[in-house]
Amino acid sequence: MAMALRCFRHLHSLLYSPLAMMRRLPQAPAGCPALLLEGCRQCVHQVLLTRQLATKKAKGKGQTQAKVNINAALVEDIINLEATNEDMQAVVEALKEDFNKNVSVRTSPGALDHIIVVTKDGKFPLNQLGQISLKSPQLIIVNMTNFPESTAAAMKAIRESGMNLNPEVDGMLIRVPIPKVTREHRESLAKLAKQSTNKSKDALRKVRSKSMNQVKKFKSKVSEDTIWLLEKQIQQMADNAAAEMDKLLAAKTKELLG
Repeated sequence: MAMALRCFRHLHSLLYSPLAMMRRLPQAPAGCPALLLEGCRQCVHQVLLTRQLATKKAKGKGQTQAKVNINAALVEDIINLEATNEDMQAVVEALKEDFNKNVSVRTSPGALDHIIVVTKDGKFPLNQLGQISLKSPQLIIVNMTNFPESTAAAMKAIRESGMNLNPEVDGMLIRVPIPKVTREHRESLAKLAKQSTNKSKDALRKVRSKSMNQVKKFKSKVSEDTIWLLEKQIQQMADNAAAEMDKLLAAKTKELLG
């Protein structure tokens, strides 16, 4: 790691020289492998190019902002960019799943999975207490054979789920008629989609903040421009994920309200 950080220190002298693009890159520090030096060369070239583009952006309002694409292998001792991107994409995928299960006019057994049932033994998702199946497009059945003592609690949870459902008991079965989809219900689902998107963006901001804090830990060990470039890459990842969420919300709102 120390060897890699020594290579990064070469960035500072290059970035602030008017002849930076014309000079040859410095020789490798003692013991620096050729592969690492080549990585350093690529990183320096990338930073110089990005700084040039960023400067042009500052001079011309309304122009497209320069994109950053750091080689993750060059900075893996500072932060795992691939893991950061995966964490952000996981938030996007969770929102997709939430939309499919909870914000849809299409009836499916999964629509009740998230309902939490409070029992004397604790809190459990409905699908862990009963077998949920779709009897018809207008009727969902919850079979409570395995936990009949939780039937009343399951009924209460379904009724208070905010999904406008009125369950009925038939022995150890809970029948859940699906109400006709009204304009009011569609508008309610659209509001729910907006709320879910905002919660997902909060989760995304937490991932971004965690990554930024990780990078800041290396401020005293690498150049200011290395930190700047990494922060820009992380922000770009977060912006891309947020844009995906906005597209999902727009598509879902169109599906619900037309």
